[in-house]
Amino acid sequence: MAKITMYCTGVCPYCERAERLLLAKGVTHIDKIRVDLEPERRAEMMERTGRRTVPQIYIGDHHVGGFDDLSALDREGKLAGLLAQ
Repeated sequence: MAKITMYCTGVCPYCERAERLLLAKGVTHIDKIRVDLEPERRAEMMERTGRRTVPQIYIGDHHVGGFDDLSALDREGKLAGLLAQ
């Protein structure tokens, strides 16, 4: 299964929803980067993704985006393929 990295905060309903969706798809570990605890990591996230909001999710080296993007991939039937890489 592909490595999952998620930029997130401690209190973020979309981060929680993304995590639940990934766990339901069989993901056993998510490398969480808490931008609220490490402010310098928020700057890193914005530079890598061009976005300011959390969550920002990577599956392997592929930037998925936020929860809405992750959910759309699942509805389109493309999420399982990315996770299997």
